[in-house]
Amino acid sequence: IGVVESIAVSSEGALFCSVGDDKAMKVFDVVNFDMINMLKLGYYPGQCEWVYCPGDAISSVATSEKSTGKIFIYDGRGNNQPLHVFDKLHTSSLTQIRLNPVYKVVVSADKSGMIEYWTGTPHEYKFPKNVNWEYKTDTDLYEFAKCKAYPSSISFSPDGKKMATLGSDRKVRIFRFLTGKLMRVFDESLSMFTELQQMRQQLPDMEFGRRMAVERELEKVDAVRLINIIFDETGHFVLYGTMLGIKVINVETNRCIRILGKQENIRVMQLALFQGVAKKHRAAVTIEMKASENPVLQNIQADPTVICTAFKKNRFYMFTKREPEDTKSADSDRDVFNEKPSKEEVMAATQAEGPKRVSDSAIIHTSMGDIHIKLFPVECPKTVENFCVHSRNGYYNGHIFHRIIKGFMIQTGDPTGTGMGGESIWGGEFEDEFHSTLRHDRPYTLSMANAGPNTNGSQFFITVVPTPWLDNKHSVFGRVTKGMEVVQRISNVKVNPKTDKPYEDISIINITVK
Repeated sequence: IGVVESIAVSSEGALFCSVGDDKAMKVFDVVNFDMINMLKLGYYPGQCEWVYCPGDAISSVATSEKSTGKIFIYDGRGNNQPLHVFDKLHTSSLTQIRLNPVYKVVVSADKSGMIEYWTGTPHEYKFPKNVNWEYKTDTDLYEFAKCKAYPSSISFSPDGKKMATLGSDRKVRIFRFLTGKLMRVFDESLSMFTELQQMRQQLPDMEFGRRMAVERELEKVDAVRLINIIFDETGHFVLYGTMLGIKVINVETNRCIRILGKQENIRVMQLALFQGVAKKHRAAVTIEMKASENPVLQNIQADPTVICTAFKKNRFYMFTKREPEDTKSADSDRDVFNEKPSKEEVMAATQAEGPKRVSDSAIIHTSMGDIHIKLFPVECPKTVENFCVHSRNGYYNGHIFHRIIKGFMIQTGDPTGTGMGGESIWGGEFEDEFHSTLRHDRPYTLSMANAGPNTNGSQFFITVVPTPWLDNKHSVFGRVTKGMEVVQRISNVKVNPKTDKPYEDISIINITVK
């Protein structure tokens, strides 16, 4: 578990991968929504990109070392032995690796502003033969190095003939891919926006000042590199986020045709564009149907949707042409507020409602008998509150004892019954609560299950022997006072030796909190 450095989707959309500061690459099957491989890299990765095309024998993926200019090529479905290493292609750390699937050429860029073209596994990682240049001096690819900048985002048009880049100097450069020649340059620097505001007011002065402050903060925390640029499906338009909103620029006519979200109070960062049809209809659309004013048929029309993220926001935003079907309904509100509450809000709610929500005893009614427990709300207020509220709400009703290890413990509290589910009453996870007087020094101790420090959800276990090695790793919040024989009977049932799951389900009927 760590910070995700880079993610990539293969050109045909079948595979997804992520690299992070845990020095690992995770590979996912998009269609089955499943992780299919994990590669331990042995170094801190920076960028990653799938560099194979449909039809290639090997699903090759490239990743760079964060601190150097090395690029490693792996089989995404294989082991962590590199198929090839580029150790002299770049001299400084990489900022982008992007595949042009039309010409089967990979473009990589580093912090010194150098841009390189190379090929994947089928062409033995050599310089491509299908581009119209041999020496970089015949191209404009030294443009970034000249300006002491580097590309922070690279995108290709659907026909592969145009390459759009966003630079660290806040300039958008459009290249002709095959020749490497510059086609367009758009200046999106802060000085340009200040000049524009003075010439013709774009925003009220106070709002302009606020947005300029956000832009300076972006530069201060090095977040400008997170802004991306994309083409639409025609290849004639590029979209990217600016301080005024999302600019839509026609690269053929050199005009900004639209600015999306100019009035919104967000700084757009990453963009994605969907231009398909949301609902699929089996019957073909006839000319008569097209000409009619049938509102049902309006849904068949393509509804281009821009999905974007914003600076310092946990949500994503969608720009669409579609209006809500029922504008008077409360459910048709534009904004969906579903963020988890902040720590301060949780603490305030806990302090306000704490005394009413907790208890010092409970009875777990199981399919094999009752287990009476004493709780410790003073020593572990959050853990006991989580258990009591879940119990009163019927959350644990029907949960099975999914993990039983004879001579050790019995575990439950997972709604999925797999050991991978469950969440706290606040949503997600909460912190550990260790107390010097509450140890795993005796059998029949009630303790929280977790996946590491501060990852408590809803799962808990009851020990059947002293387990001192669990001290300061799991939060003890109760002891069994009656029904020890029930705990012992449950711990002695036959289980699957591989999963520790009982062959016959033993479940919680409900929990009575006194």
